[in-house]
Amino acid sequence: MDILRGIRTNFRGLLLGLRTPSLLMLGLLRFVIVLLIGVGAAAVFFAYHQDMMQLIWTRPESLWILWLWYLASWLLSLVLLALTSVLGYFLCQILFCVVIMEQMSRITERMVTGQEKKPAGMSFPAQLVFLVKQETPRAIIPVLATLLVMGVGWLTPLGPLLTFIGPVVAVMFLAWDNTDLLPARRLYPFKERFRMFRRQLLFHLGFGLPLLIPLVNILLLSFAPVGATLYQVEAEKKDPGRTESAG
Repeated sequence: MDILRGIRTNFRGLLLGLRTPSLLMLGLLRFVIVLLIGVGAAAVFFAYHQDMMQLIWTRPESLWILWLWYLASWLLSLVLLALTSVLGYFLCQILFCVVIMEQMSRITERMVTGQEKKPAGMSFPAQLVFLVKQETPRAIIPVLATLLVMGVGWLTPLGPLLTFIGPVVAVMFLAWDNTDLLPARRLYPFKERFRMFRRQLLFHLGFGLPLLIPLVNILLLSFAPVGATLYQVEAEKKDPGRTESAG
């Protein structure tokens, strides 16, 4: 079953990453960068929280209305927290983590297959520029989907249902963010890679479900490129013609 295979593959990648010094170092580096950027972005936003609240609504003097002001302040904090999470993750992926994730994926591919398949006629710097460009739509689509789910939950009576659906959608896109590394390195067109994601939704659901476990998810996410690359390499072995058909 694809869901169970996704769960197993995630933990297989974690175990391989913890046993391999080079992968362990990169995984820990990714963890530290995500943490620093996330905390930094949150600190900047919350430093201006009171100023923003004053611009939106000056604190009332009446005790009868004051509780509404505190409620609005709390809601603003939630919005700021969501924005810092989204922006922090986006900046981290675009500026730093795509390079770390890509290197982890390359190491894993060499460990499993004995070599790294490189696109003909393209240097490593050119590949790196291509991959960073590819990261933009791969990061924007999950962000837009998450914001859409949040917006529908806030504006409609579907909020309680979307409380459960929202995290599931988010972790599926997080899983794809990792499984897309190898196809992007093969220079598959973005539309084809997105089609591959849609055809493998149950696997991505299984791969992403462990990311909902508090504390464990931070460790799993740091090493997710390893398990995701294992999955794609095994998929290529089962279907050797996939490279030619997708290129």
